[in-house]
Amino acid sequence: MTKKILLLSDTHSYIDERILYYVNSVDEVWHAGDIGNIEVIDKIVSLKPARAVYGNIDNHTLRSTYKENEFFLCEKVSVLMTHIAGSPSKYNSRVTDLLEKYKPQLFICGHSHILKVMQDKKYNCLFMNPGAAGIHGFHKMRTMIRFAITQGKIHALEVIELGKRGAISSGQ
Repeated sequence: MTKKILLLSDTHSYIDERILYYVNSVDEVWHAGDIGNIEVIDKIVSLKPARAVYGNIDNHTLRSTYKENEFFLCEKVSVLMTHIAGSPSKYNSRVTDLLEKYKPQLFICGHSHILKVMQDKKYNCLFMNPGAAGIHGFHKMRTMIRFAITQGKIHALEVIELGKRGAISSGQ
């Protein structure tokens, strides 16, 4: 079976019809933190199943609903997701401990607002940071990642650009 995933992060209390359009195109949504408020994730969950971790701006409601770290299997791929991590060769010590403990095939984080997908040779995993889907922050382009997982293989990866950071959009 193939599972289509939409990966986003750093919505900072913002969700629009453009994000929801892409939510409807997948089987599951993964949010890598800084959700902002419960209404954002509630809108996503009203359409599709979602997994999320809390970020540094998330309040007690989100922190009591979601964990700081999630480790799970999806179509035979082991996944570790957290919000603050750094990037390959520059992870914080908390993350290096998690990577050594769980040995994921896919490691996901947010926080930096910088889109990055690369192979981490040291930890033998694919690193993904979807950038930021919200309108607040220093990023110039709002981004997400859509990909598929089939029988232990990650494929059909695409970057989705939602428009410039300050621009509020609707529709496709």
